[in-house]
Amino acid sequence: MGRFLLSRLGDGIVAIWGVVTIVFVVSRLLGDPAILLLPVGATEEQLQALRAGLGLDRPIWEQYVTFLGGALRGDFGQSFQFMRPALSVVLERMPATMALAGSALLVGVVLGCVAGSMAALFRGTIVEGVVMLLALLGQATPVFWLGLLLILLFAVDLGLLPTGGYDGPMSLVLPALTLGTFTTASIARLLRSGMLDVMKDDHVRTARAKGLLPGTVFLWHIARNSLIPVVTMVGILAGELLGGSVVTETVFSWPGVGRLIVQAMEAKDFPVVQAGVMVIATIFVVINLFVDLLYGLLDPRIRARR
Repeated sequence: MGRFLLSRLGDGIVAIWGVVTIVFVVSRLLGDPAILLLPVGATEEQLQALRAGLGLDRPIWEQYVTFLGGALRGDFGQSFQFMRPALSVVLERMPATMALAGSALLVGVVLGCVAGSMAALFRGTIVEGVVMLLALLGQATPVFWLGLLLILLFAVDLGLLPTGGYDGPMSLVLPALTLGTFTTASIARLLRSGMLDVMKDDHVRTARAKGLLPGTVFLWHIARNSLIPVVTMVGILAGELLGGSVVTETVFSWPGVGRLIVQAMEAKDFPVVQAGVMVIATIFVVINLFVDLLYGLLDPRIRARR
């Protein structure tokens, strides 16, 4: 197990390095941030002085070496927009992002597992047809359209929930439902497929032949053995929700990291982009490492092979 952990940790470090390196190179191709930071009509001397102050006048390889050395110490430089350490700017937005991603993931896991289980248990009935239809619609519906629809219905027409912003638990309801719809649909379809496959296995027929209660057979022999692909999906979706909820954050004016990174890219604020990607990539690696460890708890055969 120790060798496995070290191997996965090494893979994660290489992945983080690769992602951050790509972002470093691409961000340098977006343009010169000094032009945006100085007022219109600035002289060439002022541009050169600002580039020198930001370290943008040095060769690209020297900037990269300096960036890696600082990243290892948690120092990504000063934000060009906020004139503060870039990492602190990103970490200020993390609570909002974590709250939104966690709420959406909770909605998706709970509703998806319930819907997928019902579709598998009531196979061939109208229940399965309705669940699968809703799951298909959930995966096909654009996030921005669903978010605007929920705002019009629950915030504008009914006045039950706020239209956006980050102001207490009620502000989480609409963006979490919007972001959790795709997660719910994905988990429901995957869990139904997995359960239908497990129901055909010999150990399930043996458990039923031994006279075990239907609830025991379902929980310990069907559901547990169907959760491995679902856990994998949850790990992937958790990383996507942390860094890929830009559209939802924009629709609901949510002050999260995803929206911050997009705004920083538009302003060519390289330090904030790099710090944001580094934080999200690290969290994604940690989540996937936890998912790998969870496999052994769900299936002892995986633990034995390791």
